Amino acid sequence: MELATTVTELRYALDTFFFLMSGALVMWMAAGFAMLEAGLVRSKNTTEILTKNFCLYAIACTMYLIVGYNIMYVDNGEGGWLPSIGALIGSQAEGADHSLESDFFFQVVFVATAMSVVSGAVAERMKLWSFLIFSVILTGFIYPLEGYWTWGGGFLSEAGFSDFAGSGIVHMAGAAAALAGVMLLGARKGKYGKNGAIHPIPGSNMPLATLGTFILWFGWFGFNGGSQLMLSDFENATAVGQIFLNTNAAAAAGAIAALAVCKTTWGKADLTMILNGALAGLVAITADPLSPSPMAAVSIGVVAGALVVFSIIGFDKIKIDDPVGAISVHGVCGFFGLMAVPFSNGDATFGAQLLGAAVIFGWVFTASLAVWAVLKYTVGIRVTEEEELAGMDLHDCGIDAYPEFVSVK
Repeated sequence: MELATTVTELRYALDTFFFLMSGALVMWMAAGFAMLEAGLVRSKNTTEILTKNFCLYAIACTMYLIVGYNIMYVDNGEGGWLPSIGALIGSQAEGADHSLESDFFFQVVFVATAMSVVSGAVAERMKLWSFLIFSVILTGFIYPLEGYWTWGGGFLSEAGFSDFAGSGIVHMAGAAAALAGVMLLGARKGKYGKNGAIHPIPGSNMPLATLGTFILWFGWFGFNGGSQLMLSDFENATAVGQIFLNTNAAAAAGAIAALAVCKTTWGKADLTMILNGALAGLVAITADPLSPSPMAAVSIGVVAGALVVFSIIGFDKIKIDDPVGAISVHGVCGFFGLMAVPFSNGDATFGAQLLGAAVIFGWVFTASLAVWAVLKYTVGIRVTEEEELAGMDLHDCGIDAYPEFVSVK
């Protein structure tokens, strides 16, 4: 009996540690988003986009602690639409595999990831304070409600919807919120001309964007691997190994596919597209990184890596200005990832996946559109044309990211 108790305690400790380290890896993805976005915006907007990324993480952690986790998980009934709001500070569940606190930490960094998707899409023209107000609403209320419907035991989970680590719940949700904001915000000045002309606005720092993508790739092992929730027995340890393998394979295949599409389409290796190709593969495999074989994971990555290139082009053609391609990477490829699950997971159905995707997108997009609209017609969401021309750094932060390179007039 004493030996059994000791083994149980060791497994509890190991699984708690696994949860915490996985959460720490996902937290590091916040740095990845910050570096990627800082590299893909113009130098005059760098400090401001870094401020948004840093502050949204702090807001997400605080709002999810105060209210979000309670909505998503605490004392909720199975199969419901509306959550109860319990208290996070409670007793540890008897027989739990890991600590309640480690579960919260792992979940809160996912919320910040969803909000990080929004920051890149609305970059270079959205007011800082309007963005931060929206962050409060998304992380405290909008995301947790759809999280309850899925991971929290609500009606979508009862309907058979399957999303292992959040292709839809996290990534597509963030893209839906971003799309609503971009539609009300409008494009950056000079992005689109007459007769359908599209004027590229290059980012300021490709080394930084590349570093950010590598950080995201690295953090994704915690994102997907940690979602197995356990490591302390043969079955779960083996599963985590499979998840790591498939996650890495899909990312690599996505980058190669984007490279191939760029070469065949334009004759050039567009680094921004290649980076987004890797991220597209990561987003797509996130819906189910365990069930596919390694070669199936490669196939998912290939499709996602090619799809994101055409999606970015398509959104540009309809004048949806997304400076970092976030809506395509996280939205379009997140949806693709959800719909790819039934090909390798016999417990998933296309009907349940489509229902889940429609509900998540519909809820987050509609709720976000309403919040963005209220902000637009009260405090405003877009800076003035003069402020946009001068740069968000000067207007919102008063600090230049690269002061040595600022020209004196």
